[in-house]
Amino acid sequence: MMNTIILQKEKLYTGNLLLVNAGFPVRYLCEEGLVPADTRFPHILIRREAANVLQQVIKKIGCLDEIIPVSGYRSAGEQSNIYSNSLNENGKSFTEKFVALPKHSEHHTGLAIDLGLKKDTVDFICPDFPYYGICDEFRKAAVQYGFIERYRKNKEKITGIAHEPWHFRYVGYPHSEIISENNLSLEEYIEYIRDFQHDRKPLQIQKDGKRIEIYYVPFDASEAVSVSIPEQAVYQVSGNNIDGFIVTLWRHVK
Repeated sequence: MMNTIILQKEKLYTGNLLLVNAGFPVRYLCEEGLVPADTRFPHILIRREAANVLQQVIKKIGCLDEIIPVSGYRSAGEQSNIYSNSLNENGKSFTEKFVALPKHSEHHTGLAIDLGLKKDTVDFICPDFPYYGICDEFRKAAVQYGFIERYRKNKEKITGIAHEPWHFRYVGYPHSEIISENNLSLEEYIEYIRDFQHDRKPLQIQKDGKRIEIYYVPFDASEAVSVSIPEQAVYQVSGNNIDGFIVTLWRHVK
């Protein structure tokens, strides 16, 4: 038995897999469902699901006293101030590499978090988060929980942002694992998933007795598109912020 779900145009601009960059601004700033990434820093907020997962990673590797959140959700006004201040303090070249324009920052989604090693002084724009020790333990563990290192080295021409070892983005599992294992940027992953359309063979992954199917649904209507989902199936739908939806479906393997 199948159920039909209706995907309205507005849903293109919501979900964990939104691509936000210089070419694709956020349509809706995430102003609801925000909670502290760490209760010790109540002013640093992210989406509840991302916050819960972040705390699971921190608990798993025992880094509560070593890694701290530096920046989470930002309003358009906050991003504008950060951009202007960086221009004044660091110059145009630095700012264009490390600070996105308002409405073009992942921090508007509530799904991005900048992390840093706990120190007496932490740089707000470029916190220290090296590729060794507890930071690298976090980086590796986070992939299994749905986080990716968003701005990797050698992806600058694709992302439009310089290498940022401290910036993590929640995309959900198994997307995080696919992205990491294939050394993809989120831009490349969004393009890759387009090859697995809903009316063809989906991308399939076997994991822990379950089969995960991922497929792309192009949005080519003015109002809505319909998608058939197996009855009682567990699934998630995310817009890509461009031209379609990504459906993730979990099936039990008999």
